[in-house]
Amino acid sequence: MVNRAQGDRLSTTFGALADPTRRAILDRLRAGECSVGELAEPFEMSMPAVSKHLRVLERAGLIEQRRQAQWRRCRIKGGPLKEVSEWTQMYRQVWEERMDRLDD
Repeated sequence: MVNRAQGDRLSTTFGALADPTRRAILDRLRAGECSVGELAEPFEMSMPAVSKHLRVLERAGLIEQRRQAQWRRCRIKGGPLKEVSEWTQMYRQVWEERMDRLDD
């Protein structure tokens, strides 16, 4: 069962993941830590817009930022993604059973 606090965290995580730009940022971070400039390269948007996306991801606990000299570096954090995986896993059996019934 999902408690209220966990449900609120899931809502925050799903809200952050709802945007394709933020998902693309997370996908780039799977390969390892990047600077904000490196993360911004493929997007046709201003640095303030990229920073706004990063703040949403950071508030959701999906990334963390640190300063290295004059650069901000970002890396992915797995905790919230693990919670999403665990939550969806609870429904996997139901989905598979329904699909099996459709096959029958």
